[in-house]
Formats: sequence, C-alpha cells, structure tokens
Amino acid sequence: MLAVVQATLIFTIVMIGIPLPDIGREFGLQAADLLLVSTAYGLPFSGLLLFGGRLTDRFGGLKLFTVGLCVFGLASAVAAFSTHFNMMVAMRFLQGVGAALTAPAAVAVLRTLFPDPSAFMRAMATWGGVSVLGGGVGFLASGVVTTWVSWRWMFVVPVLIAIIGLMAVKWVLPKDAHSQTATHKIGLDPLGALLATLGISIGSYGLIASGELGWSTPAVLVPILVGFCLIVLFLAVERRVNDPLLPKGFIGEPNRIVGLVGILLAAASMGLVTFLLSLFLQIQQGWTPLETAGAFVPYTLTLLIMNQAASRIVGRLGALKVTISGLVTGAVGLSLLAGIHQEVTYVSGLLPGIVILTLGTSLMFSGSAVLSTMNVPQHQAGLAGGVMNTSMELGPTFGLASLMAITGIASDVVGGYSLAFATAAGIYVAAALLAWLITRRRYQSTVQTASEQSG
Repeated sequence: MLAVVQATLIFTIVMIGIPLPDIGREFGLQAADLLLVSTAYGLPFSGLLLFGGRLTDRFGGLKLFTVGLCVFGLASAVAAFSTHFNMMVAMRFLQGVGAALTAPAAVAVLRTLFPDPSAFMRAMATWGGVSVLGGGVGFLASGVVTTWVSWRWMFVVPVLIAIIGLMAVKWVLPKDAHSQTATHKIGLDPLGALLATLGISIGSYGLIASGELGWSTPAVLVPILVGFCLIVLFLAVERRVNDPLLPKGFIGEPNRIVGLVGILLAAASMGLVTFLLSLFLQIQQGWTPLETAGAFVPYTLTLLIMNQAASRIVGRLGALKVTISGLVTGAVGLSLLAGIHQEVTYVSGLLPGIVILTLGTSLMFSGSAVLSTMNVPQHQAGLAGGVMNTSMELGPTFGLASLMAITGIASDVVGGYSLAFATAAGIYVAAALLAWLITRRRYQSTVQTASEQSG
C-alpha cells in the first residue's frame, strides 16, 4: 500500500501533461499560465521534501503520513471542481505540499514495518519498482481519460488512493506501528528548511521555464541564480546549526551517492523520453493524444513485469550490481532512440529503445532505492526518504532543462532529439563507470584495513 501511495504521488505529476491543452482552452490560458498549472505541484513537492523528512523524524512517520494524505486527498478533490485558473494552481500547490509530507513519511513507516535489513532491502526494491510505475500509468491514463471523459476525472485517482491509504493507517497497519514510528526529539532547523525549500523551488522553476522562454531571458536566469545562491547559503548555514536538516556526511556515503545519482538519472531519462517522444509523435508524426498514450503501453507493461521480479533480482545480485546493470541497459536503450529520424517507424525504430530503456530504468530504480536507504537508522528514515524523493523529483527538471538546451545545437528539431538521446546515453555510461570506480575503491580500502588489522 505504501508503494502504491508513492506511485500515486508520481502519477499526479505526469497526469496533467496531456490534458494541459484542454485545461488551457477551458480557462482561456496563455503558455505562461499553463506552465504554472504544470509546475504548481512539483515545485512544493521537491522543495519541501527535506523539511518533510525532518518533520517525519521529529513527530513520527505515521502522523506525517496521515497529515500528508489528508492534505493531498482534499486538495485533489477540490482541484477536480476548479472553476478558474487561480483555484487550480492553488490546489495543485496544496497537492504538492501534501505529497512532500507523505513521501518521506512512507519510507519511515516502511522502515518500521521491516526492521530486519534484508527484509527492508526487499521492500525498498519493490518500492522503487512500483514508484516508477506511477509515471507510466499516469501518462497512459491521462491520454485515455482526456479523450473519452474529461481532465477533471484524473483527480479521482489521487482522492481514492488517499482514502484507501488513510483506511490502511487505521485498520491494516500493525497497532504497535504508531508507537514505533515516534522518534527522538531533534530540532526543526527552520532557517535551513526555508533556504532549502526556496532554493530548490525557485531554481527548479527557472530550469522548467527555460523550456518555454529560452536560456537568455531574465525570467529564467534570475530564478536559477537566486536558487543557486540560496542553496549555497543553505549549505553554509547547515555547518553552524546543532541539528542540521542535512547532516554532514549523510550523502557522502559511497553507496548512497550511487543510489541517489541512479534515481536522478532514471527519473531524468524517463521524463526526457516521454516528453520528447510525445512531441515527436504528435507534432512530427501527427498522432492524436490517445494514440500517443497508446505508444507507451509497452513501457507500462514492461514496468509491471519488472516490478514483479524486482525484489528477487536485487536479493540475488545485490543492489549495486543491479543499479550498474540498469545504467548499462539504459544506455543501450537511449542509444537506440538516438537513431530517431523524420521517417522512423514506431515498431522498428522506437519500440525497441523504449522497452530496453524501461528495463534499465526499472533496474535502476529498484537497486538505487535500496542503496539510497541502506544502513539508515530508524531516526533518520524520514531524512533518507526526503533526500531520495528530492533526487527523484529533481531528475526530470535538471534532465529536461539541460538536454533540451542541447537540442538547440542541432540544425533541425528531430536531429536535436537524436542528440539529446545520444548525450543521455553517454551520461549513463559515465555514471556506470563512476559507480564501479567509487565502490571498487571503497572495497579495496576495506580489504586493506582488514589486512592491516589482522597483521
């Protein structure tokens, strides 16, 4: 159930993509207004995750999970009945706030339910596989629902999952989980929370806006610069407080570095593929929204199949090998997609790359979710969930912004798509090599230390 809730949080990001034109026509919106509708959920979601993790570790996972689901569900219900633009943006923003409270709390509850490290590893592998499934289902469902009914019906899913999740808290989860999720009292670090939230949110908005406005406009450059400065200030403040929002050394652990980078790259590549191929199929090939959504059915089916095997694969091979294998497999898929051209056919030219990339990213999500939370104590489970989800949310933002800038180098639009896919493939290969080197160096250091101690 916790994994389904996480998948729904991702579903809620993706579900608004295809219906945006219909929303714009109904409310009479311009491109800048649609950008706000699109980003109003993701900005508070990504920006507040670290603080959501701290609140979880301070007050307990189940409490924050319950509060987050209430906010998320109520905002989703009201959004379905939006009568004007401002109401829609406000409710999407509240959805994001609820999601930022729910996501890290879900990881903390999962840590409580599976205290045994090996059991928690299997649970996180499944969690990672189910999480990415939310994006595939959201993209597919948005095309079907928008075509056959109305975009407003997309908000029914978040409402239903929120209700089911709250029922699970009351009647399904073990009764002693309520007391077990209470953790020791740590400071909230309000200044750090404010700087991190504003820095991530403002910087992310600038990166997202670059796709619509270009990199040379003040509306893009100023938010990026302000966001960067706020993050630098946040890191400086964190070194001087007793209970920093992001404790020193937490991210520096080698396995965690590999896991967070793996999640970021997996999320970035899937965001890139769904975005670019949607544009290509609808604009270049003339496909309808429903046909475009149908093109990603194999993507969703592959995720479903891989999700069934995720925990077994990670348990047999280990999270690190699975993550590196996913990077290599994903690089192959992206390389195939780099062969895109104006006359390419879907079955022979796009489908193999989509399926192979999906195999790779599914492995990456499962393995990286385990690496990101490996050896995390109960009192830092919320922090781990917040950091991991921040990486997942920022992946598409940074990936799309940087790779869309690369597409402008090519002489034609489709050539730009090809260059973006090829660049992403190169990044995957480089990440696989770095992951291998980082962990190999750590292994050699461990062997040397053990040898010295025995000698």
